Amino acid sequence: MIRTVLDHVAVATRTLRDGWELFGGVLGGSWAAGGNDAGFWWGQLKFRAGAKIEMLTPTGGPDAAFLERFLAARGPGPHHLNFSVSDIGAALSRIRALGIEPVGVSLDSPTWKEAFIHPRDAHGIVIQVAQQSGPPPRPTAPSDLPPPGPATDFELAELHADDISGAIRLYTEALGGDVVSHGANGAEQVADLGWPNGTRIRLVGGSASLGADAGRPASDGLARLRFARQNSAFSPRELSLTATLSHRLGVTLVLDD
Repeated sequence: MIRTVLDHVAVATRTLRDGWELFGGVLGGSWAAGGNDAGFWWGQLKFRAGAKIEMLTPTGGPDAAFLERFLAARGPGPHHLNFSVSDIGAALSRIRALGIEPVGVSLDSPTWKEAFIHPRDAHGIVIQVAQQSGPPPRPTAPSDLPPPGPATDFELAELHADDISGAIRLYTEALGGDVVSHGANGAEQVADLGWPNGTRIRLVGGSASLGADAGRPASDGLARLRFARQNSAFSPRELSLTATLSHRLGVTLVLDD
């Protein structure tokens, strides 16, 4: 049976220090893996529970064009969701069974195979599906990564989807999620989905009132990330710093304690 888990949420930026300070220094993320790839550098932080956060930054040359275009058009912000699969061939078959044709399919490497779902088919955000053989590269942590702050759980990523039924089909039938709960919250439809590694996505749709005032975009896409700290409250300084850094990074965060 194919195993699929939500592995990480990637954030694109030109200034990595903001991400290190927010997701490491404030939210307790610790160095997991990273390295150089064609046209970009990536680094991941892991939390006490939940998905990892990956920071992406372009490094120049023609292979950086996709990330340069993203940053020029949108500025810093969430770039993609990564799902790790045990059998990418089977995963691609399940995606195609929904009438979706993956793009950027690359299956030649013995250690890293990947494909993508375009945002128009993935309800507003790029989805990366990848199969990795062997451990990821783990160079020394960046010198400007601060010591981790108090541990937090990355509780969930919340996405807005006008077609919530279609989004549920994608994340369950093609990407291995289980529906934890699904129901109405006023005019909104809300579905919580979970994966075997404890990661979660919340899909929200069905309300014309969704927008910036509600902390969510008016169109499809990743709306906000929720982190929780169990044993201590976030200080006023941490809340202020989170507001500043998350704005610079183009992400909306909700902090629970």
